[in-house]
Amino acid sequence: MDDSISPFGRWLNGTIREVEYGKLVADFTVREELTNPAGVLHGGAAAAILDELIGTMVYALGREYAYTSVNFNIDFLHAARLGDIVTATAETIRVGKNIIHCEGRIIATDGKIIAKCATNLIQTSVKLPI
Repeated sequence: MDDSISPFGRWLNGTIREVEYGKLVADFTVREELTNPAGVLHGGAAAAILDELIGTMVYALGREYAYTSVNFNIDFLHAARLGDIVTATAETIRVGKNIIHCEGRIIATDGKIIAKCATNLIQTSVKLPI
């Protein structure tokens, strides 16, 4: 994601693995600056990974206007440790004219779910550059 239009997305430094219409999968390395004092992926960093990936996926839908989050609900289910590579997936569940409902999850290499989320994004009045 080093070519992302989002400076924050570039800083998160994910590697895109799969792209489909309404789905995006990327790997992220748990770097020191993404951890809490216990050396595990910080909850805020996990939320940021999911929010950024979902936002990128919604942007890639090719809509005329930008979308922004209305809500973002996340469950933290397992720890990822410093140096781990985790896989994040963002998917659309329902794409309406003004509201897009998405889900995301972060999975460890052993298949354990680190975090999962559900979010709704709403169309703004900001036209996207073509």
